Amino acid sequence: MSESQHSQHSIANGDFKQTEESISILVQFLDSVSDEHESEDSAFEVLSEMYQYLISPSLDQAVIDALAFELPKAVAKLGCASTRCFENAERIINHFVKCCSPRDMVSILCEAMTSSSDGFDNPSYFTPLFGALAQVFEAVQRRPFEQVKAALPVVLKVLEAILSNPEDEKDTSSVDLLNKSILIAHSLKTICIKLDHKDKKLIALSGLYVLQITAIISNSVGAQTSICIPMMLQLSQFIHYCGFTYLGLITGHEMDAAIELLSEGNEDDYISCFSYVRCGAALTVIWGDLSSEVGDAIKQDLEAVKDELSKNQIKRWEAVGMLKHMFASTKLPWELKRHAIDLLFSIMEGVVKQKDHDASLDYSGYIPSLYASLQAIQLVIVYASDPLLRKKAFDTFKMVLADLPSSLRFDILMALTRNSELSSMIAILLDCVKEEMHREYPQKASKENESAKAENSSSSPFWTDKVLDFVEFVLKPPHGGPPVLPEFTDAVLSALNLYRFILITESSGNTNYSQVLSKNKLQKVLREWLEPLRALVYGVRAENQEDNMNQPAFDTLCGLNPVEFVLYRCIELVEENLKHAI
Repeated sequence: MSESQHSQHSIANGDFKQTEESISILVQFLDSVSDEHESEDSAFEVLSEMYQYLISPSLDQAVIDALAFELPKAVAKLGCASTRCFENAERIINHFVKCCSPRDMVSILCEAMTSSSDGFDNPSYFTPLFGALAQVFEAVQRRPFEQVKAALPVVLKVLEAILSNPEDEKDTSSVDLLNKSILIAHSLKTICIKLDHKDKKLIALSGLYVLQITAIISNSVGAQTSICIPMMLQLSQFIHYCGFTYLGLITGHEMDAAIELLSEGNEDDYISCFSYVRCGAALTVIWGDLSSEVGDAIKQDLEAVKDELSKNQIKRWEAVGMLKHMFASTKLPWELKRHAIDLLFSIMEGVVKQKDHDASLDYSGYIPSLYASLQAIQLVIVYASDPLLRKKAFDTFKMVLADLPSSLRFDILMALTRNSELSSMIAILLDCVKEEMHREYPQKASKENESAKAENSSSSPFWTDKVLDFVEFVLKPPHGGPPVLPEFTDAVLSALNLYRFILITESSGNTNYSQVLSKNKLQKVLREWLEPLRALVYGVRAENQEDNMNQPAFDTLCGLNPVEFVLYRCIELVEENLKHAI
């Protein structure tokens, strides 16, 4: 008689205390089989014996209940050995689901998922537990919402832990686990239907779960559309059932309403486990745009939604705020980010530019979201490997900027510049400032209107003395000293070009909106910005000329040439204007 059979015999024939001891011995034996990596044949034999023992009609319910508390974890570990072991493990766990209290099984399965084990990183360990949990949910008769609410955070933490590395190749076991997570969504819908759709909180919870796993699946296998689209097709049915619409998802309204409903009167913070629902909401729309099958299943007209967003500025800004979760994600495949950029570009392309924004609206509440969104688009501009995607992301970036009132545009560009650590990105932002200034330069005052010219006041925030803060941030960094060269060559060159543009424009137009022509400002610029920079450039050039056969040194010298040229031109212009300054 094997040790497994001996334990089973003891369990069947002993009293309760002996049963506990025998179960403990049995679990240790099962663990030893998996821990010592014995042959797949041994694991299969043990699982087969265990299943035959469990289905014996003579086995008492008390014994089955006792075994149910201990065996699922050990059996799931053994199931990782092979496909046929997995099938037997699944049969055993499902047998417990059929024979034991559903409320008890919810706790047992969750405990098996959260307990530390050698199989923790193996999707095959969790797959039968997920499938069993889906069956248990449907069997729960009383207070299903509370049971689901307690179990879903465990499920989501497992999925995130197992699929957290986007660089890993997702094998079939990972896909099987994801399919089981969708099976759980099916079970939630079944419960809602049994309750005649009256439990609004359960429907809301189901909706958030679907959005969360939409994001998790997209993060994991989103680039493999042949795998992903069938999953999204299933999830789209739940999106429709939960009452979500493209417009409500892309603006975040319906998702926020679900979160608010679930947060009412709850002291626990279980909502925190749905950290990807905003990304999932945006992704639902993207998948609908990407696949006509998914779009048809959701039964929404995406083109009409795009048109609505193009016409409604506030909803459009809300959509920009939702899409930022995709752009900022470090796990999401670039292909999905490309579709998100395409969608946003399409929306912005349809916008009729407003000359005058509604003065009655308080736009300040949208600044944090718009700022974060533009930061997120910057990540695509900087890190995308495809130059066409980078260009389209930059075009989209400028279109979103142009959609803002001038004062908002100025403040956000300033914040983006001050919080950027990349020289190339700072250079791009300063070029945007220069474009804004060129577009918004006030018309020259006529000769007959000398008084208006003398006032030198502009309604544009880009033509005030504050604009020089952009230049100062680069040429005289807040941390002190001149900028770091050659690391910040791009930013320095862009800052010098911006300053030269302002100086030439104000001189040619005989204006001084930016106060750039004031004597004290000219003196400050020369003393604190340009002369220290000249000394720095001279030092870097001298240092690298000593080893001009070295390739990095040669590259540095070549990069300094345009900086040096514009720097000396700026010094000439400042000195020339100082002769006439008052």
